[in-house]
Amino acid sequence: MTTGSGDFDLTMDELRAVARFALHSADEVLPVFESAHRDDARPRAAVDAARAFVDGERRTKLQRVTSLDAHRAAREADAEPARLAARAAGDAASAAYLHPIAKATQVGHILRAAASAARVGELLTGDDPAVGLALIEEARLRATPTVIDVLNRYPLAPTGKNRTAQLMSLLDASLRRDRR
Repeated sequence: MTTGSGDFDLTMDELRAVARFALHSADEVLPVFESAHRDDARPRAAVDAARAFVDGERRTKLQRVTSLDAHRAAREADAEPARLAARAAGDAASAAYLHPIAKATQVGHILRAAASAARVGELLTGDDPAVGLALIEEARLRATPTVIDVLNRYPLAPTGKNRTAQLMSLLDASLRRDRR
């Protein structure tokens, strides 16, 4: 099945590859949120919804709703690592609905979970930028040719001033150089 009505087409297999890529990062940092907010299951629900889609279930309203809920949890979190972990969970669920429009803002749906996870790694190690760069390199190596092909249909990631945006731009640039 192909999703159209945009500047190009995206297949369900391509969307699943992108969601799988984001889900990996969200899975890695979800415990950071859960240890800080034990009674808030919203990011876990988003990760579960992303996993269901990645595992072959149809994309449904579940991915949209849980993504929005995880992003609300991120806004309510009391510390940056928990905020970023919840946002990564929301990004994993929202990847099922990546829009086929050539706008730089869409790149966040592909790469922001990995950049958020890298920033969490930095923060948990005393704000060590070397940790973030190593995690960005791991994400680069984990990106499949399908993820890279999808990414290359979009403009470059928007340039941002915060560290997560900088990490996302680094990952974006490295993946575009690394066309496999």
